[in-house]
Amino acid sequence: MRRRKAPKRELSPDSKYQSTVIGRFMNIIMRDGKKTVAQKIIYDAFDVIEKKLGQDPAKSFFTALDNARPRIEVRPRRVGGATYQVPMEVTKERGINIVLRWIRDFARNKKGKPMSERLADEIIAAFKNEGAIIKKKEDTHKMAEANRAFAHFKW
Repeated sequence: MRRRKAPKRELSPDSKYQSTVIGRFMNIIMRDGKKTVAQKIIYDAFDVIEKKLGQDPAKSFFTALDNARPRIEVRPRRVGGATYQVPMEVTKERGINIVLRWIRDFARNKKGKPMSERLADEIIAAFKNEGAIIKKKEDTHKMAEANRAFAHFKW
């Protein structure tokens, strides 16, 4: 057990949109401490989104996050020698962190285009409520629904 809760660190917002969520997304995209590269990838992706959707890319990004954010997930809980998958609600902050990682992972797994275009494609798909990220969210919700019998093991 932890002795105390770890303090939350203040993350700096991004320079263009002044959003801490976009700043956190940069940190998630970043590799080997190269933040300017991650910044360029995200801003280029936002330019592609603006071109394809014809509206504010930041607003589209936040709508996509809200569409793809899981509301419930399963977490393993060990009870008397057996491990149960217990459905639990996801806090808004954790849900956003999960969906940001999903966007990054699905964009990285695609091949053949620059990262900014792959990222833009994933965000646009989530904005339109389609694509791999929405399927992942639905699978997470289905798993939680299937294990609803173990909900009384919540802690």
